[in-house]
Amino acid sequence: MIRVVTFDLDNTLWDVEPALLRAEEAQQNWLLQHRPGTVEHFDHDSLFEFKKSVWKRHPELSHHVTNMRIQTLFELQVAAGYPEDQAREGARIAFDAFLQERHKVELYEEALVVLEQLADRYTLGALTNGNADIYKTDAAEYFDFAFLAEEIGASKPHPDMFEAAIAKAGVNASEIAHVGDDPEHDVKGAKNVGMHTVWMNNRSRPWRGDKAADIEIQSLTELPAALESICRKSST
Repeated sequence: MIRVVTFDLDNTLWDVEPALLRAEEAQQNWLLQHRPGTVEHFDHDSLFEFKKSVWKRHPELSHHVTNMRIQTLFELQVAAGYPEDQAREGARIAFDAFLQERHKVELYEEALVVLEQLADRYTLGALTNGNADIYKTDAAEYFDFAFLAEEIGASKPHPDMFEAAIAKAGVNASEIAHVGDDPEHDVKGAKNVGMHTVWMNNRSRPWRGDKAADIEIQSLTELPAALESICRKSST
C-alpha cells in the first residue's frame, strides 16, 4: 500500500522555463545597473564557457546549485576588475534578485486540486535537484517535507535524497511512489532504492531510460488513478 508520494518539482508540478527566464533577466539587469562591465561583453556561448570554467574549478559545488551560481557571479565581477569584497556583496544581491523570480512559478492548472486531493490520503514530500523551495509556492500547505540536493549533498539519481525521504516518512521504500519527469534522475533513482515510480510525461517524449516507470501519466489529473493502479498491481 502506498502511504507517501514524493514529487520532483521543475517540469513535474510546473513548467520551470518561464520562471528561469525571468530570474536570469532580473539577475542580468541588476548586474548591468550595479556592476557595469561585468557581463556586457559576453554573448550566450562565451558566458556558458565562463560558467563551465567555474564548474570545473569547483567540483565540490556540483550538488549545490545556489552556491555554484553565487560563485559564478562572484568570479564574473572579479574578472571585470571589482574588488573581492564588493564582488561578494554583488554576488549575494544579484542572486537574491534571481531567486525572487525563480520562486514565482506558475503551477500546472490542475496541480492544486490534485495535491489537495492527495494530501487527504497520503503524506506528500518534495525532492529536487534545483533550488526551488516548495514552501514559497502556492502548493506549500500540502507538503509535509522537502529536500534539496544542496541540503543532502547529492543529486538525484544518487540514493541519498531518496533515502532521506524514506527516513523522514518513517515507512518502507515500497510504500512510497515518486513522481517525476526525468527518466534518469527520478525514475531510475527512485526504482534503485525500491520505490514505486510515476513518469510525468506531459511533453509526449519517447522513453529513453533503461528502467521503465511503473506507470506513465501525461497530466497530474491522471495521478490519483495511477497511484490506485500501482496499489492494485502490488497487491496481486
